[in-house]
Amino acid sequence: MADAKKDRPWLIRTYAGHSTAKASNALYRGNLAKGQTGLSVAFDLPTQTGYDSDHVLARGEVGKVGVPISHLGDMRALFDEIPLEQMNTSMTINATAPWLLALYIAVAEEQGADVAALQGTVQNDLMKEYLSRGTYICPPKPSLAMIADVAEYCYTNVPKWNPMNVCSYHLQEAGATPEQELAFALATAISVLDELRPRVPEEDFPVLVGRISFFVNAGIRFVTEMCKMRAFVDLWDEICENRYGVSDPKMRRFRYGVQVNSLGLTEQQPENNVYRILIEMLAVTLSKKARARAVQLPAWNEALGLPRPWDQQWSMRMQQIMAFETDLLEYGDLFDGNPVVDAKVEALKEGARAELANLESMGGAIAAIDYMKGRLVESNADRVNAIERGETVVVGVNKYTASEPSPLMGEDGGIMVVDEGVEQDQIARLEDWRGARDGAAVAQALADLRAAAQDGRNVMPASINAAKVGVTTGEWAGVMRAVHGEYRGPTGVSGAVSNKTEGLDDIREAVDAVSDKLGRRLKFLVGKPGLDGHSNGAEQIAFRARDCGMDISYEGIRLTPEEIVAAAIADQAHVIGLSILSGSHVPLIKDVMDRLRAEGVDIPVMVGGIIPDEDRVTLLGYGVDRVYTPKDFELNRIMMDIVELVDPTAIAAE
Repeated sequence: MADAKKDRPWLIRTYAGHSTAKASNALYRGNLAKGQTGLSVAFDLPTQTGYDSDHVLARGEVGKVGVPISHLGDMRALFDEIPLEQMNTSMTINATAPWLLALYIAVAEEQGADVAALQGTVQNDLMKEYLSRGTYICPPKPSLAMIADVAEYCYTNVPKWNPMNVCSYHLQEAGATPEQELAFALATAISVLDELRPRVPEEDFPVLVGRISFFVNAGIRFVTEMCKMRAFVDLWDEICENRYGVSDPKMRRFRYGVQVNSLGLTEQQPENNVYRILIEMLAVTLSKKARARAVQLPAWNEALGLPRPWDQQWSMRMQQIMAFETDLLEYGDLFDGNPVVDAKVEALKEGARAELANLESMGGAIAAIDYMKGRLVESNADRVNAIERGETVVVGVNKYTASEPSPLMGEDGGIMVVDEGVEQDQIARLEDWRGARDGAAVAQALADLRAAAQDGRNVMPASINAAKVGVTTGEWAGVMRAVHGEYRGPTGVSGAVSNKTEGLDDIREAVDAVSDKLGRRLKFLVGKPGLDGHSNGAEQIAFRARDCGMDISYEGIRLTPEEIVAAAIADQAHVIGLSILSGSHVPLIKDVMDRLRAEGVDIPVMVGGIIPDEDRVTLLGYGVDRVYTPKDFELNRIMMDIVELVDPTAIAAE
């Protein structure tokens, strides 16, 4: 029987932001008018990694994967005519979370809002940045302290705000199994709560526990994913009660938002992604016991590039149809007492508990970063191998590949392209902002911020003051870098060959033959220029190249073109492989090619990323030898291309 009282729908969001604060504001107001019930802000990579728009590392990245926010003026423009006191805002921000929250609070105060009434979330999870997304700044321990600063400040001053969103989303994108996703996310939450516990009176700690939320991923195996969410609910309840003594069931509730899987979206037959997104949404809405509090869906064309407003609207309509046209919200839990579901949930919990115990024995999540990163790279290799061998079917990719042309693509290629003039416009506004502010007030605010960070005091009050006097994102992060130092996360790719070399004999022989001719082992340098931290593809290429017998050089993310060229020369690389998924491939690759020519170095270059056909032609015109996109999923073919670039006769012999 249906419940007498219908459940309220989840918060309906789309993850959005691009080009400029003004353009993103227009997008937000349009989406709110179409029935969106909460905002989910996407920031560009310079904002996420603490650089101003005119920094050398920001080149080509401004406004590409989100909105650039360099100072209070940008934040004002972003929320112009949007009353923050009435809004529920999720900000997908981590390393610079204290700063972006400070800017948000400053704008809310300017609007006359009651800051204590603000509702929303900052993601504020650095652990997954070290493991999968790569927008960290400082080392783990001071980063953990800043997460706790935000939580402690919100608990006192912004009590309805979620100060941390433990984010397992990117763990699954990096290849995590369901058990790993459960365990790694819960271990992160434990590390944060352990840090927070001494900061508040014991009797208030359960309230703080109750403000911790999660942000998860739902993949295509929707029965497993639904069971994973039920396992999350049970395990979190268990941890809160047994480890932290939280007696109030409300404070132990597993509260989560979700974005369904982007990893499984395909460039081939992209219209099929609509079905994938809908099926994945079922995993987090069907089960009342484990239903998401907020849902944001990718658009059908995100494997191709930046979605247009219409594409985002289509994803929003999917949620609205589910929430308002179906009878889903009229019933209790559909799966309670189901033996199949119960058995799967128990199996997932058992696997997660074992992994949690393993992490605990290492000293917890912070101490186990290298281990977790290595496990994710291995799990992702298994996933990639299964698709390559056809054991995992991906419709339109490795099965049922014959297709009609998609009428959805249109003249614009089915995506929105950010105007190249955006970067210069943003830089001009930034220069005007710096010129108009009170320099003495800025210097004093930065000195106060540095003192708070050095003394181990909560950085939020000093950050809010800095926001109000006009400090920029790069200046705020510059203080944190100066006080705490920078960090380079583990790559998860060791020099030792793995046990996944089955089926690689022909390639290994070709690599051996070419290496013999060269007089040394074929050297393959993998680089990630710019700020793009999505390293999964680069890691899998490096992992496979190593297993094929190549001598690999992979230093991880966030390198300048200058650093990559210098490394290629120093290492005497035979081939350079560059990976960029942020859309900044044209200016960054041009810079690399120009620098190679200026040095008089002739090394073949291959590039991988989300690269439209017209950009492919441009890159080849710069002298790039091979261009790969997500549809080039057969890594062994890419390995043979590397050999051929060094010695075409070797492939002819094969």
